[in-house]
Amino acid sequence: MKNTIIVISVTAVGLLGLMWWGAQNTTDGSPPTQGQSGGESVLVASEKLYDFGTISMAKGMVTHTFAVTNPTDKDILVRDLSTSCMCTAAYIVEGSSKIGPFGMPGMGFAPKANMLIKAGGTKNIDVVYDPNAHGPAGVGPVDRFVYLADTNGGTLELEIKAVVTP
Repeated sequence: MKNTIIVISVTAVGLLGLMWWGAQNTTDGSPPTQGQSGGESVLVASEKLYDFGTISMAKGMVTHTFAVTNPTDKDILVRDLSTSCMCTAAYIVEGSSKIGPFGMPGMGFAPKANMLIKAGGTKNIDVVYDPNAHGPAGVGPVDRFVYLADTNGGTLELEIKAVVTP
């Protein structure tokens, strides 16, 4: 009887702890999902849309680099970097190294980007699209998004397009 009370107490404390932790991680700064956006970000990109044109599943993944600039006189922290689909990954390029991958929210561990873009500074974001991710049914036009959510409540949306062939 005494062991049962201890097990129930430990379980209750554990569940309350998980509920508290979950509430702390969903209150703000959550990356937007496809079709959602925070306010307009003050960050700018040299291009917001890149069209790969026609790509082949047989040739595999394709990559494009977006340059994201902070035109303001204040540093901006990009808290979250996410994508609209698991077939797309984003990486923060820091010199010769890459930080990531950042992917679709809710699909496994989603690290916080916590990328500081200094006033007047630029960061590169590599976006990698895998045309094989959806299997044989994944042919045809695709339209995917990358979201950079900053701590000011703004979201910069980058977009890639392609027509996938076998």
